[in-house]
Amino acid sequence: MDQNARSGAKREPTAELLAMVAGRFRALAEPARLGILHSLEAGPLTVTELVERTGLGQGNLSKHLQQLLGSGFVTRRRRGLFAYYALADERVLALCALMCDRLEDDLHAARRVMSGEG
Repeated sequence: MDQNARSGAKREPTAELLAMVAGRFRALAEPARLGILHSLEAGPLTVTELVERTGLGQGNLSKHLQQLLGSGFVTRRRRGLFAYYALADERVLALCALMCDRLEDDLHAARRVMSGEG
């Protein structure tokens, strides 16, 4: 962790950093990939186990896993004949929860306005 992050000081992101963030968000902009990440919350899984949990076809799942692997959201470890995928950093689920909470707040506010309460 750098000094600015430890001290709580706000730093201005560079263009390069913003481009990297945008790339990461693009990787998350697919519901199937978000589902894969949530399936891995309990721990590492094989492709076969992920197919069962997500309902995705193996080819489609493999394509999404490659995107998540390339973006640094998952890791892959071989054990015998099997490859196990795991979350690289569980904070990605906190990011998703933050957005879900915000969307639920927005939905509740919209419903209040539509019902005449707001």
